[in-house]
Amino acid sequence: MKAIKHLSLAILTLAALASGAWAQASDSTAPAPRKKYKPVAAAPAPPAVTAADVQALKDALAAQQQQIQQLTQQLQQAQQNWQQAQTAAADAANKTAAAQTQASQQQQTVVELKSDVADLKTSATNAALTLQETEKNFSDFQSPTTLHIKGISITPGGFAEAAFVRRSRELGADLPTPFNSLTMPGASQNHLSDFFGSARQSRPTVFIAGRLKNVELSSYMSVDFLAAGVTSTATQTDGYTPRLRQAWGQVKFDNGWKFLGGQMWSLVTENKVGIAPSDDIGRVNDARPSTIDPSYNVGFTFARQYGIRLTKDFGDKFSVAVAMENAQGTLTTHGNANNFLLGEAGDGKSYNSLGTYTANPSPDIIAKAVFDPGFGHYEIFGLVDRFADRIFPCVLNYATAACGTLKAAPTTAINAYNASKEGGGLGANARWNFANKHVVFGLHGFGGSGVGRYGAAQLSDLAISGNGTVHLIKGLQGLTTLEWHGKKLDLYSYVGAEYASRTDDSYLSPSTGKRVYVGYGSPFFSNYGCYTELPPAVSTGFSPTTPANCTGDTRAVIEDTAGFWYTFYNGSKGRFRFGTQYSYMTRQTWSGATAAPITPGVLSPEGLENMVFTSFRYYLP
Repeated sequence: MKAIKHLSLAILTLAALASGAWAQASDSTAPAPRKKYKPVAAAPAPPAVTAADVQALKDALAAQQQQIQQLTQQLQQAQQNWQQAQTAAADAANKTAAAQTQASQQQQTVVELKSDVADLKTSATNAALTLQETEKNFSDFQSPTTLHIKGISITPGGFAEAAFVRRSRELGADLPTPFNSLTMPGASQNHLSDFFGSARQSRPTVFIAGRLKNVELSSYMSVDFLAAGVTSTATQTDGYTPRLRQAWGQVKFDNGWKFLGGQMWSLVTENKVGIAPSDDIGRVNDARPSTIDPSYNVGFTFARQYGIRLTKDFGDKFSVAVAMENAQGTLTTHGNANNFLLGEAGDGKSYNSLGTYTANPSPDIIAKAVFDPGFGHYEIFGLVDRFADRIFPCVLNYATAACGTLKAAPTTAINAYNASKEGGGLGANARWNFANKHVVFGLHGFGGSGVGRYGAAQLSDLAISGNGTVHLIKGLQGLTTLEWHGKKLDLYSYVGAEYASRTDDSYLSPSTGKRVYVGYGSPFFSNYGCYTELPPAVSTGFSPTTPANCTGDTRAVIEDTAGFWYTFYNGSKGRFRFGTQYSYMTRQTWSGATAAPITPGVLSPEGLENMVFTSFRYYLP
């Protein structure tokens, strides 16, 4: 627009100059118009045009032509600039359109890339979770000894041990301590100490694992040598038979469902995280005490038995499980008539001929819920069990119409019948890690009726009432844990206790007419002989006499333990550890009669024990 204005101004200026020049030329050269005038006197002659005037006119015309030429050049330059501006504007418009097109394409590409990145993130997350789960499941088994055959991994493991125990009071036991067998003050064993070395806790193991598309299949077996055959001896060539510890198979789906079956640690056994079986190779998830003693520590609730288990993991924060496990019953009762039958002794083939086995109407049902919120590990669990026996009522009530008014105890099972009673209990566990997982503090409690066999002390589940029916013993189990774990040194301390309530009864003897006290922990049971030592009844030299008039039913067993493990080497060649443990135990009894004639008394004898264990262990890599 500015160039156009300059062009218009130049044209107007040129026109004005041309008009002026034309006027001057006309005035100087054109003839005067003819007019009719009156005759006048003759006018003077016009002045002559000089050469100077002509030159001045030429100079003025040249100057105007020069100005016109300059204006023409300016007009041409303006037109050129305008054309360049139009071209630039067109180019800019084209570039803008191209840029918009490119931006649109880039925006679409960004959207597609964002979608691809989101998909990649999802895939990466799933891959990471899968990798994490795979590492969790298999990292501990990719040792130098792992064999890979046709898509499965076979990992042998276990350890060889040289251990010994020194007890202040002789118990006639190997490494596993019979906590509920601590002798009373009058026992001859209380005057003898005991040392015993053993390699029987040595444990070979094998773990087998494979994976399908969305499921992990695994199996584990382990044995030790803490069983004894008929000819086992410790006098020259120590010979002890293998004992099955665990033998289970598991199907574990990626969606959190798991099915486990075989012989395993019972669901009542505390876990460290979640709910998963232990294999002693690397995934030792049960929270067993770190003791050298294979009986662990008083107050620890556990069993290792047949079971089938269904577990569901809801992420890594919450898990639930239900299990059916083998049922058994442990019995302690005194003074009963032969009016009941709870089971029978082993047949020597399928069962140990030295053991007794109860008849069980149903399996033990156990359920557990586990919480891992990020700080601490928490468990609640419950157990339902059932006991039954066969009762022979006419043994005591033979002089009744129902029994045919017999005059003496029958020799046939008249009116015999079965009776059962349901028991069970509830438990809770809590475990916390401090100081970057170097310090572990744990609390455990379990209580109920008919649950004594699930405790380390093996207190009894039941007694028998005067009429022959099952009478369940109420029991409690508790354990406090304090552990410190370092790179080479591990320290541990446990304080545990187990309790069994009085479960006594009585009946009127039909033959004597006197009251007979039966069951468990009756205050009418004699305890006054628990402090008196008696000489052996036979001359074999291996048969100490049990004190007479010493019932000594256990009220509570308490154990305090402290120990350490030191790892000398842990690497590709295996692991070598040394440990030492000290335990102090007491077995407290229910008060009983002081002397005959039997009257309720306050005598509560107590058994004591001091034990020192050591262990050298070499673990397979």
